[in-house]
Amino acid sequence: MRESRRRTLRAQEGEVVARAAERARDVLQDSEHARRLLRMMLLIRRFEERAEEQYTRARIGGYCHLAIGEEAANVGSIDCLEADDYLFVSYRDHAAALAVGSSPEAVMAELFGKETGVAGGYGGSMHLLDVERRFLGGWGIVGGHLPIAVGAALAIDYQDGPGAVLCQFGDGATNIGAFHEALNLAAIWHLPIVFQVINNLYGMGTSVKQASAEPELFKRACAYRMHGERVDGNDVLAVRDATGRLLARAREESEPALLETTTYRLRGHSVADAGKVYRTAEEIASWRERDPITRYVEILRERDLLDDEELDTMRKQVADEVSEAIREAAAAPTPDPDELYENVYGDEQWRDQFARMNTAAPYGERRETRSWQR
Repeated sequence: MRESRRRTLRAQEGEVVARAAERARDVLQDSEHARRLLRMMLLIRRFEERAEEQYTRARIGGYCHLAIGEEAANVGSIDCLEADDYLFVSYRDHAAALAVGSSPEAVMAELFGKETGVAGGYGGSMHLLDVERRFLGGWGIVGGHLPIAVGAALAIDYQDGPGAVLCQFGDGATNIGAFHEALNLAAIWHLPIVFQVINNLYGMGTSVKQASAEPELFKRACAYRMHGERVDGNDVLAVRDATGRLLARAREESEPALLETTTYRLRGHSVADAGKVYRTAEEIASWRERDPITRYVEILRERDLLDDEELDTMRKQVADEVSEAIREAAAAPTPDPDELYENVYGDEQWRDQFARMNTAAPYGERRETRSWQR
């Protein structure tokens, strides 16, 4: 039944691509939609700037990976998602959570480890999610979410569902075994998934050219007879055009694709990394000149879709929105430690099991452990 459906869908390939291209062009015909893309990029930029500030004030613990400079790669692709689609991303996930529609208040609260956060305060910066919007996580293990995303695509295909999967990951994940396994299975089974490499040129402090024998990462798709292409990840319209077209193809033809969006993180790998040891000041400055927000603002101005007053108003609105998110996060209660393992283990007796584990400790052993050692 699935093979028959695929043959029917392949026959519609030209129509699918044409419709996707038309939708991409329509963005600048719809001034409200065009400005909405800008507002989301401005919100992400301000959110990340303030998140960095809150981290330095010790209000955010653990790791914190910012997407400053990568806004177009996130917004352009996620804007193409439809109600039946699923989204999986890596640990640099703040921008994805905001772009998919999670509130800044809930995202900031999660970074603060508060119970009003998107994961109840238990996930933190690297493990955001929004199940209602089919955003199934930020994942902390490099490349670990790719096979899971393929599983979601298999479920859609198996149930003959209408949606597709968008799976985002960094350039470093392309050298992980799970990347190859995931693409191989997606190609063999003709699954409705788009793999998006957000290539910011560095895996932590190692450049793509140093780590990858084939630095043009989209070319790796040919090893699986899969469609692959590269676009400018700092051009929100180019990203949206390519992602929309490939997601439409995935939904309607049940075929996977690999999309490489080249961009640049203007901060270090994480807030703890200044990002200056392995990158020159000249390199960073050259990428600042290609800032995705500045470029998109210029496009909107050229088409008379935005003036200075509207831009200033938009910036103030997002700044106020993020400030309010910080105030709410700071005032929110912390989660109950007794609920730490809720929804993790299926055994209803998990509390009793963990209570027995509490009788020992790695240092200063308790009475039960000392008696056992005798």
